[in-house]
Amino acid sequence: MSAITQSPFPTAHLCSHAPNRIKSFITPPMTHSKLKPLRHLSHHLRRRGLTISAAAVRQDTTLWTSTPLLEVSPAAESLFHIAIDVSDSPDLASSYTKAGQYLQLRLQDPNTKPSFLAIASPPSTAASKGVFEFLVKSITGSTAEILCGLQKGDIVELSQAMGKGFDIDQISPAENYQTVLIFATGSGISPIRSLLESGFGAEKRSDVRLYYGARNLSRMAYQERFKEWTSSGVEIVPVLSQPDDSWTGEQGYVQAAFARAKRIFGPQSTGAVLCGQKQMTEEVTSILVGDGVSSEKILKNF
Repeated sequence: MSAITQSPFPTAHLCSHAPNRIKSFITPPMTHSKLKPLRHLSHHLRRRGLTISAAAVRQDTTLWTSTPLLEVSPAAESLFHIAIDVSDSPDLASSYTKAGQYLQLRLQDPNTKPSFLAIASPPSTAASKGVFEFLVKSITGSTAEILCGLQKGDIVELSQAMGKGFDIDQISPAENYQTVLIFATGSGISPIRSLLESGFGAEKRSDVRLYYGARNLSRMAYQERFKEWTSSGVEIVPVLSQPDDSWTGEQGYVQAAFARAKRIFGPQSTGAVLCGQKQMTEEVTSILVGDGVSSEKILKNF
């Protein structure tokens, strides 16, 4: 799970924060028959004044599915597009139901830790094509770095999709929430892509803006999708913290760019979606609430 560099979550973003610690080894799912001796062992240990934590038992029940990579390709500087084939795992594909959900990915090397990854493709892609797509930031020494160095056909293991995703019902129907402000930094654009391509009624709203921050254009993923997003009714506002001299657009922090523009015409009919660097999400939330936007209408996926 520095403001200048936008400090994205080191894999694929889960939106402002993520579980702080992941166990380095998770055993395969436990069947009922295998749990029986574990319960007997737990009872035996309790009699000796020892216990087995409930958390450890729960962790043993994680369901892992082996899946092949379809594509590993550069998406921007230090960011990679990862596509994974889940067509032979219908239960896994169907576990993804809402934009903003995420899952755990682990490699076959038992010495690597699982990574939490937000799913970038919309649920419809999993349903129709049997594919999960991710935007992964390669961090030196991390599981993500190894993942980004794999090739088509290599096998990884995925957990079921988890998390509540973006609760779009809070800003529906579209006619009642004409303004939707979307904020993303770095790889936090990953679940935002899923939202934009899932169809949340942008074309039915009068003011949908995406403030998207990155260090520079070479670090800004999905630029090839901007035209599609714009045609769906989204105004895209790129914000660069360290642009080159030719850049004439917004500079600095996403929250500062929004504060300069503001343009909230009706706070009671305004919703927001946030994903990215923690300071950005906190400061944007403060600005919105200060302007009268209900905190229940400010959506995060974690």
